Amino acid sequence: MSNLLGVSGRAMLESLIAGERDPHVLADLAKGSMRRKTDALVEALTGNFTAHHAFLARAMLDRIASCTATETKLSEHLEVMLRPFRRRIDLLVTIPGVEARAAQVILAEIGADIARFPSAADLASWAGVCPGNHQSGDRSGSGKTRHGDPWLKAALGQAAVSASRTKDTCLAARYRRLVARRGKKRALVALQHSILVGVWHMLTHDTQYADLGGQYFIERTGRARQTRRMVSQLNQLGYQVTLQTEGAA
Repeated sequence: MSNLLGVSGRAMLESLIAGERDPHVLADLAKGSMRRKTDALVEALTGNFTAHHAFLARAMLDRIASCTATETKLSEHLEVMLRPFRRRIDLLVTIPGVEARAAQVILAEIGADIARFPSAADLASWAGVCPGNHQSGDRSGSGKTRHGDPWLKAALGQAAVSASRTKDTCLAARYRRLVARRGKKRALVALQHSILVGVWHMLTHDTQYADLGGQYFIERTGRARQTRRMVSQLNQLGYQVTLQTEGAA
């Protein structure tokens, strides 16, 4: 059972707490696709579940219910507080990977007045989503990002992961382009930077996100350059590549 607190899981837990111990009766409470797993459920529900376990399970479920109710109240309160900023929230959720809660956190952390950041680079530097530039004379030091705003970076991190999984978007294409040579962590930081740069431009100009498409980097770098890069990657993997144009004999 992937979700213990789903409809089937809750029904079984409530029945156990109420005193039912027959694994077949409990397994029969399964709903939907879970009914195909009856034999496995019977095996899982066979055991020693005492009144003490029932007491603990009841306490845990009550605590979860209380937290859920509190979360609902907070969400309702947030909706009221965010009404003056609804336009900005609606703009931010047009960015691939940015959901409503992430948009709320982004706006809460950077503030409603985007003009306090003279440029997108200033915002990215303040947030800590661009590499550091530590140089002394001719020597360059670590390129690690600064600490920045942890809440904003967490929201951008979640958005970057979601964006990397989208289809036919510029952000996903940028991630695939970078992850092979820079690694997953740096590729995600680059996506966070791209998202935040987009946020600055969108809030500054009051406009929706304009996606450049999954083929943007191929079109920008040119077909010949892209071909050389891909052939080089295949050669590094030990393949000998012979290119032939479509339709050639």
